[in-house]
Amino acid sequence: MTKKVQGSCTTVLVGKDASIDGSTIISRNDDGHEALDPQRFTVVQSEDQPTNYQSVISKVQIKLPDNPLRYTSMPNSILTNGIWPAAGINSENIAMSATETITTNSRLLGLDPFVEGGIGEEDLVTLVLPYIHSAREGVQRLGSLLEEFGTYEPNGIAFSDQKEVWWLETIGGHHWAAVRIPDDAYVVAPNRMNIDHFDFESDDTMSSTDLKGFIVSNSLNPDFEGYNLRHIFGSASIKDTVYNNPRAWFGQKYFTPEIEQDPMEQDLPFICHANRKISIEDVKFVLSSHFENTKFDPYGNGSEDDKTLLRPIGINRNHNVHILQIRNNVPASIAGIHWLAYGANTFNTVVPFYANVEDTPAVYKNATGTFDLNNMYWLSCTTALLGDTDYDLYVDLRNTFELEAVAAYREIQNETDKAVEGAYDITKLLTDANEKLAQESFTRQTKLLGEMVVLGSANMKLRYNLND
Repeated sequence: MTKKVQGSCTTVLVGKDASIDGSTIISRNDDGHEALDPQRFTVVQSEDQPTNYQSVISKVQIKLPDNPLRYTSMPNSILTNGIWPAAGINSENIAMSATETITTNSRLLGLDPFVEGGIGEEDLVTLVLPYIHSAREGVQRLGSLLEEFGTYEPNGIAFSDQKEVWWLETIGGHHWAAVRIPDDAYVVAPNRMNIDHFDFESDDTMSSTDLKGFIVSNSLNPDFEGYNLRHIFGSASIKDTVYNNPRAWFGQKYFTPEIEQDPMEQDLPFICHANRKISIEDVKFVLSSHFENTKFDPYGNGSEDDKTLLRPIGINRNHNVHILQIRNNVPASIAGIHWLAYGANTFNTVVPFYANVEDTPAVYKNATGTFDLNNMYWLSCTTALLGDTDYDLYVDLRNTFELEAVAAYREIQNETDKAVEGAYDITKLLTDANEKLAQESFTRQTKLLGEMVVLGSANMKLRYNLND
């Protein structure tokens, strides 16, 4: 088996009644082990979907159905470890994000070990998204694949359609459990087992058929009452207290500030309710956050020990952030919006690309392993790097850039939404709109970088003033 590659992402899920416009939202920072890993935004046509799939990492071979749907995808540019599609929306407005690497424990793995030749993050979007017609069906298809082929790693996977958001977590080599997120709720999920209280009798849960019996027959439940899957199958390690739990804490603190919690708490809730309706901008803020206005902010005024104690959500290893929005107040042809940005999230903006297209803009599609400021991935990474050198100096430029840029994107989106009703060729209309969005984003990101260079040059340490 090829060496496994693991990311360390953060997920935010929002039910339709919890969002500001009635959309379902699944989103994730696609974080990697290395700081840089060029990404692409593409569309996979039905005819380009493989029939006989083979994984690069595990070598597993799987025969796929012969009726795939078209879908957006976010593969790696360098395919040494496989495609790694990360996330997408298919032509029936079903969204999937895979995966959030999670945790497990030795009690479980002693009974259901990982499968070296199984499926993993590299494979899941390719194996599932083109063949599903609802979020619930996505859970069912992935669950059956896990039971048949097994997995070599623990993962959390999100699905959504216009009505429902589902979250599935793999359990050991062959088991799994999934929860339908309540319509009025949100979730912030870091790299740990996240599902807590689980009702095996509910219509809003699914699991491998023998999961309850597996727990009982092997005496896996540490609780006196009920089934808390995080307690049964997850971890409660010291690493969780500084690496995982604080990210859930900060997201919950932002959406539900009236609730006081400890950032290291092992039992932070899975299902949460915000004190307001949640916007795309809110989700992006959380996925870009670094414990702002707390002593733990790496850019803040806390002690050096505090500033380096906790793992922030926005980090140098953000390769992309995707926010997959399925809207309910528009025609089906424009319901799916694949919001996207590249690089560390502190100095980028998400762009609302329409998913119902045949191709994607070149500036977002054609990144390679070679540095190129004419490509959005490398431009975003460069801006983030410069911004990190003096965050306080550049943050006002960033804030103005983000406000004005997202407003411009929303203006293009609003105009396009209105034009759909009378459009002769909707695909062309949306493709043209995506190109306009991409060029608007690229132009504004380039302008931001230029302004940062001008401002930073006047503040370099290598300077000397003597009335010259």
